Amino acid sequence: MSAFNCNNRIECGVLAVISSLIIGIITAFLTITAVISVTPAFLWVALGIAVVYLAVLLLSAATAHRAEASCACSALSLAIFAVLGTALFSVVLLAIEFAATSVIGAIITGLLLFFLSLILTSTACFIKCLFNCNN
Repeated sequence: MSAFNCNNRIECGVLAVISSLIIGIITAFLTITAVISVTPAFLWVALGIAVVYLAVLLLSAATAHRAEASCACSALSLAIFAVLGTALFSVVLLAIEFAATSVIGAIITGLLLFFLSLILTSTACFIKCLFNCNN
C-alpha cells in the first residue's frame, strides 16, 4: 500500500487530517442526536492537554535535528495547528452555554474532537519523521 510508504511523508499528514475529520464528524452527529454530551470536566482536560502539549512540542522540536527538516516542520506545523484549535474550541465551549442538541454546539464540539484527535495523529507523523523512516 503506497499510502503507508515511509518515503511519502506528505500522505502521513493527509491521513492524519482525514482520520481526525472522520472523528469530528461522528462526534458532531452523536452530539446533535444527544447520544453523547461533553461535560465541563472534559473541556478542562482538553484545554489542559493543549497547554501542556505546547511544552511537549517545544521539547520534541529540540530533538528534531535528527529528522529531515521538511518532514519535521510539516508535522510540527500540523501539531501546533491542532493544539491551537483544541485550546480555542475548548475555551469557546467553556465560555458559552449551548443546548444539548444545538446544531452550532454540535459543530463546535465536533471541531474540538477533530483538533484533539489531530494532536494525536500529527504526533504519530512527527515520531515517524524523528526516526527517519526511509525504506
